[in-house]
Amino acid sequence: MIFEPVTPQNAEKLRPYYINCDYRLCEYSVGVKLMWGGVLRPAYCQAAGCLIVRNEIDGRYQFDFPVPGPEGDVDAALTLIEKYCTQQGVRPVISVVPEGEAGRMFLRYPVVRLISERPWKDYIYRREDLANFPGRRYSGQRNHVNKFRKLFPDAEYVPLTGADEPLLEQFWQDYGAEFTKQNAIAKNELRLAKEMLRHLSGDWFVAGGLLHQGRLIAISMGEQCGSTMQVHIEKALYSCPGAYPAMVQAFAQHCDESVQWMNREDDARDKGLRTSKMQYLPTSLAGKLCFEVGSELDRIRQIPTLHTDRLTLDALEEKDKPAYNALCLDDARNRLWGYDWHKDYDGTPLEDYFLKTAREDFRLRRCVNFAVRLEGKCIGEAVLYNPDWRGGMELGCRIAPEYAGNGYGTEAFAAAAHWALYGLGLARVAAKCFKENEASYKMLSASMRPSTQDDTYFYFEKTI
Repeated sequence: MIFEPVTPQNAEKLRPYYINCDYRLCEYSVGVKLMWGGVLRPAYCQAAGCLIVRNEIDGRYQFDFPVPGPEGDVDAALTLIEKYCTQQGVRPVISVVPEGEAGRMFLRYPVVRLISERPWKDYIYRREDLANFPGRRYSGQRNHVNKFRKLFPDAEYVPLTGADEPLLEQFWQDYGAEFTKQNAIAKNELRLAKEMLRHLSGDWFVAGGLLHQGRLIAISMGEQCGSTMQVHIEKALYSCPGAYPAMVQAFAQHCDESVQWMNREDDARDKGLRTSKMQYLPTSLAGKLCFEVGSELDRIRQIPTLHTDRLTLDALEEKDKPAYNALCLDDARNRLWGYDWHKDYDGTPLEDYFLKTAREDFRLRRCVNFAVRLEGKCIGEAVLYNPDWRGGMELGCRIAPEYAGNGYGTEAFAAAAHWALYGLGLARVAAKCFKENEASYKMLSASMRPSTQDDTYFYFEKTI
């Protein structure tokens, strides 16, 4: 997959997905991607009929849950995310997952860490409730609106477009004169809100304001996504009592009839915001689940020792450096192994590089490198690697040329595969070999069943 940064110039490519998206979470909108682009650093691609968004937060990739188009395949899109993460050497992190998709995610991933924090939750309201403030439970809001109407009887709701920049500029001057919050988060949010209202020339956003004596005293800006209006901005002058609830009500009243829900987004851990949002009596707090996907390797603390009739498989040691380095530097074998170490070489002295890399890969639980030993001497390696994050991994085995032809590779491979399935608990072990590699083909055929082939490889699989 090739990702392109989300910018105001290409954001229209996201709208066809978001316009029909009913996840109800604010992150599934163009507005959040643009407004918080400096934090999220979002990039997107279109694949499997879905919109796939990759965010980069504090140097770490986090993916939105795929948003399908008319014929989109969410499971295929998740598979593409998994493969991309494996290629990048990182673990999949699928964030802001709607709660309704939690079952799918738990069934898909056998090893996963779930994070669900209270401050992430969005405040969801019925549009009709905010438009009418019905019943005794909303008596406080009605009283504030009635007071506002008495103080500002000529205030009227007006739609706002790109042509209203002078009105908006005056509003920001008036608002800034009353703005008292000194924390960095509030100041940054105000700056971003001003920038967002410069995007009203397109048809992505809906905005309106309360106009009094030629000046705006409150504004709101949102974006319809499915049946939900994502309310990105709500501002009112503090000097106008009741302007906030009056603006909330007016904006809800002027939404399209297809809007059933209003998402007034999260509270950014701000106590005042949380209190205010709760006073409007949300129908629900929409949770955003973060699935940090792991593999079965996370369960083991050290590389185990395996025994066969003739061999021992265990962790590589310092004494194995000469034999292991010779194996890794054998260009003829590496060509059939299918890995070019030069592309990842970091300049570490060669006598230390390969063992150091194997140990680091295990520390990060990317793979397990077994030394294959004959009477204590390292004669090859078996490597369990490339997790698919759904209970499967690949297995490879190579034997030094001077020990080839004795069945050691088949014996070591079978032992490692058995441990992977029954010791580690994988659901499947996969392997492949170049079509011209007859020795590997025979070895794999003896231990696994063929699954498929392409122009380059024969593929094999072993399951419980």
